[in-house]
Amino acid sequence: MRNADEAEKDFFESFNELFKGTEYRIRKQPNEFSKVYIGVQLDKQALEEIYTPNKPITRHGIFPDYAIDNAETKKTIYVEVKRQDGWVEGKSRSAGRGNAHERSCKFFTPGLLKILRQKGNIGNDVLPFWTVFLGDITRDPCRVREITLWYDIYADHYFFWRNAKNADPLVEHFIAKIKPLLD
Repeated sequence: MRNADEAEKDFFESFNELFKGTEYRIRKQPNEFSKVYIGVQLDKQALEEIYTPNKPITRHGIFPDYAIDNAETKKTIYVEVKRQDGWVEGKSRSAGRGNAHERSCKFFTPGLLKILRQKGNIGNDVLPFWTVFLGDITRDPCRVREITLWYDIYADHYFFWRNAKNADPLVEHFIAKIKPLLD
């Protein structure tokens, strides 16, 4: 099984090559949300009940794996690439107990949706992110059902990259489903 770093490198290189000479670009680990939680206002009671460190917090945010920008329209979609083991033939059901797919759900929260849409210049009728799953999770009968249910009417916003050695289906999905959101 290829590791997550190799797969992410392949993901980046596939799109970096595709975007050469176009209005599109891919950025690794965009940092525009590195301080997204710092300015969150809390009420007086919450402030009295939580720990307040002596040294101010200067970095507390989220860091998507990638951002894909259209320089002409100034639109951006944020990308998470999640590699996870899964329950497949020859493995026990417990092989699918990882939670990388669950951690990706933070992007569904109302506050982050609003911020990602604003920063990405993406309309309120679409998700401002795209999640690419790879590894055995893409064939795990339980995890595939979970992800399919979670995304529901936003099925275009995830992709099961079942063969990371072949980027063609991934790129085809992007061109058909994600690129129009950036145009």
